[in-house]
Amino acid sequence: MATLRDIRRRIIAVRNTSQITSAMRMVAAAKLRKAQNAIIAARPYAAKVAEILQNLAQAERYSFAHPFFEERTDVRNILLIVVASDRGLCGAFNTNVFKAAQYYIERKFPEEFPKARVHIVAVGKRVVQYFQRRHEHVVVALPDVFGRLEFSTVLRIAPIVGDGFISGEYDRVFILFNEFRSILRQEVRRNQVLPIVTPPAHERHDAGDYIYEPSRAEILEALLPQYVNLQIWSALLESHAAEHAARMVAMDNATTNARDLISSLQLEYNKARQAAITKEMLEIVGGAEALRG
Repeated sequence: MATLRDIRRRIIAVRNTSQITSAMRMVAAAKLRKAQNAIIAARPYAAKVAEILQNLAQAERYSFAHPFFEERTDVRNILLIVVASDRGLCGAFNTNVFKAAQYYIERKFPEEFPKARVHIVAVGKRVVQYFQRRHEHVVVALPDVFGRLEFSTVLRIAPIVGDGFISGEYDRVFILFNEFRSILRQEVRRNQVLPIVTPPAHERHDAGDYIYEPSRAEILEALLPQYVNLQIWSALLESHAAEHAARMVAMDNATTNARDLISSLQLEYNKARQAAITKEMLEIVGGAEALRG
């Protein structure tokens, strides 16, 4: 049975832990607000670029000659960009991404593309460590990018994606990340980066009549790389916000559990203290009776 000193030490240790987790929850909440603002600021630009690209795709009297639209039937190599966090203490945030990555690598991709080999771009320290342990083919490892998330990270990934697809080194490019839906909800998403998928014919709307200045080819040459960069940047922003939301919830649950444990330990301490006092009183009474006898 634990002594009073042991119980007191456990109470102090759990109380200190609850203070740490409470502070981490507040820090995560503050960072989440900044990450949400970054997503909100990026969405109008992303929506406008997607709208312009969709309008270009709907101009049926033109043929799309840009290689980013090339749909290859014989898929031999797939580039999978996997995005998670640099740190832990965020619940199942990283685990969900790892499970989804293994599902696609081991089951989904072999079903869809039986001849394909999967190459990995690992973004986030935890992702790098995970694939290094599994000895997967990691093309580029980018740890420690979310301490200070910058657009330069996208500029390190985009040339690998664009040049690799144009040269035929990769036939499909996907990105796997946690999408921020709400503070309590993050969903793992797999988006196809390349080739760019145009809307089906029955979903197209009237794109109108456009006069291109400069030429349509020059517009595509300028717009499409930005669109690829934007897809990667949006995924990083979504994952960044989802990470802080997951960490805030995890630390809030840890703080609540620590407080519940403190209450339980305090009750156990009071019972043990009462038992010790009762035992001492019985010993005093017993000793007094012995002396009287």
